[in-house]
Amino acid sequence: MLAKRIIPCLDVAGGRVVKGKKFKNIQDVADPVKLAKRYNQAGADELVFYDITASNEGRDIFLDVVESVAAEIAIPFTVGGGIRTLEDIHRVLRAGADKVSLNSAAITNPSLIKESALKFGSQCIVLSIDAKQTEQYKWDVYLNGGRKHAKLDAVEWAKQGEALGAGEIVINAIHTDGEQLGYDLNLIHLIASSVSIPIVASGGAGSINDFLEVLKPGLADAALAASVFHYNDIPIPQLKKHLYNKGIEIRSERI
Repeated sequence: MLAKRIIPCLDVAGGRVVKGKKFKNIQDVADPVKLAKRYNQAGADELVFYDITASNEGRDIFLDVVESVAAEIAIPFTVGGGIRTLEDIHRVLRAGADKVSLNSAAITNPSLIKESALKFGSQCIVLSIDAKQTEQYKWDVYLNGGRKHAKLDAVEWAKQGEALGAGEIVINAIHTDGEQLGYDLNLIHLIASSVSIPIVASGGAGSINDFLEVLKPGLADAALAASVFHYNDIPIPQLKKHLYNKGIEIRSERI
């Protein structure tokens, strides 16, 4: 069994880490470079960096910030936001990213997933899905940072993403984002049971038990969170020790 992963997320706007609820009420948190360094030292398995306004503003990602963060860490680093072309992906990888997250651009141009997987390898192409529950057992996909309805079913889009060559899927539940009431386990289970590639759960972590629940067999391979890590509500070493003691296969040199 592969070890489960704990992944802090840096949502960046204007060069600063920010956080909101349900993609709204955005508030300043910290400097991304300082926060990245802290997570690297705390034992995070990976780090995710999202330029959350790049796609909606139609601009390129802030590569200088990506380079500065990459220089401070020694763990796998995923970068997303404003990535629309193969050349964009190449630039982000050259800036220090290990994986690239595709969201809005993949919806408007699905062939980008296939082309990028063929050119750079599926292992570094992540399909990020922002989903909102619209009725019982149905979740729709949104793009441009949750601002626009994509008119796609989340489960079907995940299947298509895998078929096109994505090596991993991040599934973010908009309706639970920032609420700290737990991950949407029904959504995670549906996606995980529909594809064979790793699933990263995102949106809603508020307690150690939330991580324990979402990392159980048949659900997520990794858990992504922001607020609980940014404000040190849940220290990563403490979280990993608890998961290990509960029988979750976890990677840590400090347990």
